[in-house]
Amino acid sequence: MTTTQHTEPAILPDEIARRIVLPEGHSDLTALYEAYKWLRNNMPLAKAVVDGYDPIWLVSKHADIQEVESLSEVFTAGGGENPGSHNPILQNSAGDEFTKHLLGGSLRILDALPYQDPPEHTAAKNMCFHFFKPPSVKKYEGQIRDLAKESIGQLEKLSARGEIDLLDDWALGFPLHVIMTLVGVPPEDEPKMMALTQEFFGTADPEHQREDVEALSPEAMAQQWAATIQDFFAYFDTLVEDRRAHPRDDLATVVACAKQPDGEYWPKSFVYGWYTAIFTAGHDTASATLAGTLQQLALHPDVLARVKADLSLVPDLVQEGLRYVAPVKHFMRRALSDHTMRGQTIKAGDRLMPLFQSGCRDEEVFDHPDEFNIDRKPNNHLAFGFGAHTCVGQHLAKLELKVMFEELLPRLGSIEVLGPGSVTQTNFVGGLKHLPAKLTIS
Repeated sequence: MTTTQHTEPAILPDEIARRIVLPEGHSDLTALYEAYKWLRNNMPLAKAVVDGYDPIWLVSKHADIQEVESLSEVFTAGGGENPGSHNPILQNSAGDEFTKHLLGGSLRILDALPYQDPPEHTAAKNMCFHFFKPPSVKKYEGQIRDLAKESIGQLEKLSARGEIDLLDDWALGFPLHVIMTLVGVPPEDEPKMMALTQEFFGTADPEHQREDVEALSPEAMAQQWAATIQDFFAYFDTLVEDRRAHPRDDLATVVACAKQPDGEYWPKSFVYGWYTAIFTAGHDTASATLAGTLQQLALHPDVLARVKADLSLVPDLVQEGLRYVAPVKHFMRRALSDHTMRGQTIKAGDRLMPLFQSGCRDEEVFDHPDEFNIDRKPNNHLAFGFGAHTCVGQHLAKLELKVMFEELLPRLGSIEVLGPGSVTQTNFVGGLKHLPAKLTIS
């Protein structure tokens, strides 16, 4: 008996494809997670064909995401031998064309790690990788704990007035203040950094759109991305000049004064790339995880009581919070050569979207993945990615969250969420945007 191998790629139903590819599809988390589940159970590796976007392979299974992320010689982040020929951030076709027009044909708007492949990625990561290693991060625990206590004092005053927006009023502020303190940015500049971060990650969210961008144009998201980056660069230029002339004991100095093997400073564009990552993902992902975990504690008072009674459970709480929220939704990859996965041939030039949130809820890896369960062992989530591009700031993020919960939970009498809240409309990085709540702090 002979069989004919099916060579045509599986094409996703339009409803599923649009839910996952379009930013507005991420506004309803319940529907989004149901779409991820449908993918895993029915078409775990399939092409999404959505008007206005390149055809994209959606990679929904934990093991497949790990495979893609571990083969940087096959699946490029930045273009392989042609740096700038691939965009690791999903934009529509009009947005990519706008970026290429802006940059003379390149899609590399940042000299940052997400846009780089080894060996360039390895060299650039080493500019300040030592700062983010566990022993180095551990040195800042006392300082972070002091900042956490200060933040909880502010929360106590806020909670006395009754209902608050857990995000706007509080949760956004602590991770921002931590990272800006370590960088060496003065507190008076923090509101500007927060506004730019929200514009940076909220390019498709009406609440975070800039006045100088035509919101309804096809390239609006790319325009906002580029304009926000330029505003960051203007701030960074002053910062790097100051730190090279007057070095301090802070992260801004570590990055600005990093030198290449020939003894010369790294070009400013690479410093800006590091600063952009630190000034955005360095706090936004932590605040999303902090708020999302508190929401689950409010919905699971038995878990709250357990962790309050035994703070040694806090690291497990943090791990499950990271898996459950998983605020980084994707980084795009492009195949440099043909590759077979799940019996299908991914052709050279094809684009792939590893779905980290879906991988964090893969039933083959996590029992009852839609349940919030701090007893998962092991908890091999993908909230920080996998492979060469694993988030370098993961140890700092986990320490921030651990310290905050260790300080907050003994003082948290109760927490009640007063509605579902809302999430940032983005297919890139985001979580809860607003959450009405009442807390009692002793």
